[in-house]
Amino acid sequence: MTPEKMAQIHAQCFTTPRPWQAAEFASLLASPSVIVLHSDNGFALGQIAGPESELLTIAVHPDAQGKGKGRDLLRRFIESMRQSNVYDIFLEVAETNIGAISLYESAGFVVTGRREAYYNAPNAIKIAAITMKYTMENNDFG
Repeated sequence: MTPEKMAQIHAQCFTTPRPWQAAEFASLLASPSVIVLHSDNGFALGQIAGPESELLTIAVHPDAQGKGKGRDLLRRFIESMRQSNVYDIFLEVAETNIGAISLYESAGFVVTGRREAYYNAPNAIKIAAITMKYTMENNDFG
């Protein structure tokens, strides 16, 4: 999947946090520590740092949402991290993104913290980020 296609899908999915531009995706994809998994309608993007990884974003085109695409991308991401000998996966998500939080919790992620006024939403509104963690040894999401 090209950085341009990723930016197009991301823009259709997010206003908070702001959608990423193609140049930002291209820069991330140039790093050997970045993993991207994709389907026809979406992608998961993460970065490995030793025994840990961060799920940077999952985006599924709105027309394909609610059909298990995000769940499948998350399952594939977790399995990829397991095969890469990653022990823990971290992420942050806007507290208003209830669908994503529900998906992550159903996969076994647990809330580890909260960052007040972390995201800039439209109309100068500040939204908190929820930080979450998935530990390989305690979970078997599939």
